Amino acid sequence: MLDNKNYTDNPTEPIEEVKTSGSTLVEFGHKIFKGDKVIWSVFIILCIISLIEIFSATSTIVYRQQNQFGPILRHTMFLIGGVGIILLIHNIPYRFFSSLIFVLLGAIVLLILTPFIGESVNNADRWISIMGFTIQPSEIAKISLMGTIAFLLSKQNGHNDGILFKWMIGLMIVVCGIIAVDNLSTAVLLFGVCYLLMFIGNVKITRLLKVAGVGIAIILLFVLLLNIIPESWTDSGPLNRLGTWQNRITHFGEAKEMTEEEYFTITDENYQVAHAKIAISNGGVFGVFPGNSTERDFLPQAYSDFIYAIIIEEMGLLGGMFVLLLYLVILIRGGIIARKTEKLFPKYLVMGSALMLSIQAFINMAVAVNLIPVTGQPLPLISRGGTSTLITCAYFGLILSADRFGISKKKEGDSVDSDDKSNEVGGIDGDDNKDSSNPEDVSVNGLEDKVEFEIYQV
Repeated sequence: MLDNKNYTDNPTEPIEEVKTSGSTLVEFGHKIFKGDKVIWSVFIILCIISLIEIFSATSTIVYRQQNQFGPILRHTMFLIGGVGIILLIHNIPYRFFSSLIFVLLGAIVLLILTPFIGESVNNADRWISIMGFTIQPSEIAKISLMGTIAFLLSKQNGHNDGILFKWMIGLMIVVCGIIAVDNLSTAVLLFGVCYLLMFIGNVKITRLLKVAGVGIAIILLFVLLLNIIPESWTDSGPLNRLGTWQNRITHFGEAKEMTEEEYFTITDENYQVAHAKIAISNGGVFGVFPGNSTERDFLPQAYSDFIYAIIIEEMGLLGGMFVLLLYLVILIRGGIIARKTEKLFPKYLVMGSALMLSIQAFINMAVAVNLIPVTGQPLPLISRGGTSTLITCAYFGLILSADRFGISKKKEGDSVDSDDKSNEVGGIDGDDNKDSSNPEDVSVNGLEDKVEFEIYQV
C-alpha cells in the first residue's frame, strides 16, 4: 500500500513545497552573493573565460610537466580561493579597510627584502617565498597603496589638504620607486591610478600639474638615459632591467622604419610581438574555437602577458571585443556605484579598484595588439597567476563591500540582515557619524583618529 502521510487531498500542496524549496535556494544565493549583481555577473563571466583559455593556452606547461590537468587545476584552485576572498571582503564594512595603511607598511618591508631574499624569474626579483608560499609583494603594495590614498583623500577638509597631499605623494614615490627597480610597468600603472584617484578626489589642480610636470621630466630623462647608456653597462648587474626596457623601446620605435622584408622576419627581438600578430590574424572575426590555437605553442607567455592574443585567435574579433566590453562595464559600473555612494571613502575605494582593474586590462590588450611596448602586465582574472589572481578578486570584494555598506538606501530585492543595517551606521569619512552607539564603530573610529593624529604629528 502507498504511504499517505506525505500526501493530502489538496493536489497543490506538493507543488507549493517545490516552490518553497526553490525560493529557499534563491534566498540562500542572495545571502551568499550580496552586492551589485552586475559586478558579480562580470566576475563569473571572466572566470569562465579564464578557465577555458588557461586550459587551452597552457600547452607548453603541460608538455613540460607531462600533466594535462595540472595547470588548469592549479588555476581553478586559485579562482576558488579568490571567490572565498570576495565572499569574505564583501561582508566586511568598508570602514575597516582604513587599516590598509598598515598592510602597506608590511608590503614596503617585503618590497625592500625581495631583492635580497626573493626568487628571480626572467631576470627580475619580484617573488618572495614565505612558509612555502610564493607571493608577489608588488601586488599587495598596489591594493594597499590605492586603499591608503582613498582613505587620505576622504580626510580632506580644506585645512589639512596640504599635509595630506604631501603624505600621498611621499607614499606614492616611495612605493612606486621601490617597485620600479624590477617592475617599471607596475610602478607606472600604480602611480597613474593613484594620480587619477587624486584628480577624482578634488586635489587642487595646481598641485597635480606640478606633479605631472615633474613626471614628464623624469620620463624624458629616463628615455634619454636609455638611448645614451652603453649596452655593455646593462648586460648584467643592477642595470640589467634597463637593458630589457632599452630593447623594448628601441625595437618598438624602429618598427615603423622597417622594410617589408624586415617587418615580416621573426627575430629574437620581435618574437613575442610577431607571434601575437599571427595569432590575431588567424582568429579573424569568429575565431578558430577554443582549443584550436596554434600560436599558443610559440608564444612564451601565451597564458599570461599575451593571453588576449590567444583569446582573439580562438574567439575572434567578436570575442576580443566582448572581453574588452567586460572591463569597460567594470569601469562604468564602478562609476555608477561610486556616484550612489554617500560617503567619500567607499566612493574613492570603488573608483580606485575599478580604475586599477580596467586600466591594467587595457594595457595588456594594447601590448597584445602592439599599440605599446611589451610591459608584462597580466590580464586581470583571466591570465594565469597566483598572487595577482587573489588580489584581483580582492578588488572585486572592495567594490561589492562599498556597494553594500556605502549606499544607505536599501535596494529592491536585496536581502540585508539586521547586522548589515547596524554596520551601515557610522564610518570613517569626514562627514560620518562619530557619535555611533555601536561599540564596534567606536573602536574603528578610535583607530582611525589615532592614525590621522599620528599623520599630523609627523
